[in-house]
Amino acid sequence: MKLPRGLTAEEQAAWAHLASSVDPLAGRTRPKVVAAPAGQTAPPKPAAPKFTKVVRPPPRMVPVPTPPPGPRRIGHTSLDSHWDRKLKSGSIAPDYTLDLHDHYLDAAHDRLESGLSQARAMDARLVLVITGRPRPVEAADRGSKRGVIRAKLLDWLAAGPHADAIAAIRKAHRKHGGEGAVYVVLRRNR
Repeated sequence: MKLPRGLTAEEQAAWAHLASSVDPLAGRTRPKVVAAPAGQTAPPKPAAPKFTKVVRPPPRMVPVPTPPPGPRRIGHTSLDSHWDRKLKSGSIAPDYTLDLHDHYLDAAHDRLESGLSQARAMDARLVLVITGRPRPVEAADRGSKRGVIRAKLLDWLAAGPHADAIAAIRKAHRKHGGEGAVYVVLRRNR
């Protein structure tokens, strides 16, 4: 009889004992088990594997990059009710007035930047920016048609060097220009 592959002498003896205790099915014979020769000893059992504790280094602490700041939103902070009431009623006089009306686009932008620098140097709180009334034009025509300064004003203020100094932007009262002007409320210099 061919022994199963890889049985040791002890395993062969155990198999012979088990096979002798079982009655074979009808029509089958009991398998013959060959005992191991007397002088042969069983090969040594392999030693149980030694488990060593695997020490893994702690995970590297990779600093999580902070996302870049989003676009600055100016003019959306709420003023106290005292300021809002005064601006809506037109009872407060502007500290500084910038007239960008009838300027070319580049000249108006330069005038806005220098005018806001001057207003901040004077510690002005309320700046009236006169742009001219907006014209209903398509977005593609704003570069050459009337109302282009008004259309670009908020972008200039948000992207300019004075964006952090602007507390709020509000529509001007009718007596200060109405639709053709804007109040720019500056923060106090610290």
